Amino acid sequence: MRNKTKIIVALLLPFQVIVLQILKNYPTFIEQYYSQGLYLIISKISRYLFGWIPFSMGDIFYLLIGVLAIRWIYKNILRLTYEPIRFFTDIVATLSIVYFVFNVLWGLNYYRVPLHKSLDLKTEYTLEQLIETTNGLISKSNEMHRKLGYKDSIMVDIPYTHKQVYEKSVNGYHNLESEYPYLAYQPKSIKSSSWSLGLTYMGYSGYYNPFSGEAQVNRLIKIHKYPVVTCHEQAHQLGYAAENEANFIAMLATLYNDDPYIQYTGYIFALRYCVNEIARRDLDKYHEIVETINPGILASYKEMRDFWASYENPFEEISKSFWDHFLKANNQSKGIMSYNYMVALVVNHFEHTKM
Repeated sequence: MRNKTKIIVALLLPFQVIVLQILKNYPTFIEQYYSQGLYLIISKISRYLFGWIPFSMGDIFYLLIGVLAIRWIYKNILRLTYEPIRFFTDIVATLSIVYFVFNVLWGLNYYRVPLHKSLDLKTEYTLEQLIETTNGLISKSNEMHRKLGYKDSIMVDIPYTHKQVYEKSVNGYHNLESEYPYLAYQPKSIKSSSWSLGLTYMGYSGYYNPFSGEAQVNRLIKIHKYPVVTCHEQAHQLGYAAENEANFIAMLATLYNDDPYIQYTGYIFALRYCVNEIARRDLDKYHEIVETINPGILASYKEMRDFWASYENPFEEISKSFWDHFLKANNQSKGIMSYNYMVALVVNHFEHTKM
């Protein structure tokens, strides 16, 4: 009977894939009953359960899963020679369970109504609109850089610890709540990852753990990037799975924050994406526009580039290739490049809301 159960569970894996391919055609249904319904309950329960714990339960969970997987393979590898079908059935059945739990706890958010439709924003823009938005972001970034008391050539030093950033990040979401009720964020469950060095070698600033509901931030990244990454992972906690949407919400959460240092990080974050997009479209205009950005802001960008360059390794390419395929398999056709498509949301947002 036990073997029959495993076979049934294993066979449910392709069935689940088919069901998801059907559900992706009904984003309104998923939005109403899952993303704005069941998931909100699951997410809050997870954050209440684990948010108060000072260390990452999700990191421990992944460690235990890894240890148990290695132990199982060590004890069962010889079964490949005398019962290979049962060996692979056990693996597929386990994957089927994990796949089901993942989608119930989080994965269905990949198929919700796109954020631009919820916000009634266009997804296309002209080069002229991009340049106008970029100039506005440059003006605002330069202005805030000076208001914080720094000379144009000096890089801003964010005077907060990681824990202080976590505490302050909630303010931006609280301020957003009156205008965007679906971005209400409570309770908080954001932590520094115990595996930050590993994340760095893989090229990641943070991650969301769907099994514990915790948002994890790479504690090694430079502090000027910390507020945006924190808000990005919190956006995932709210059920916004698409990377471009989480980036856009992170920008909003930092810009709506009462703290000027947090606001500043949001402006230079949005600016970097817009400037990079101009470089892809018009290199001459890029060189012209970069000259108007305070050297201190450019120094922050360089600091982050140098940080990632110092950890470059072959495994990073393998890791990012895996993540690229994962995103494409979960309704993000641009894969890892979807991070860059937040520019469309930024440009069209500022078309409606002038800086």
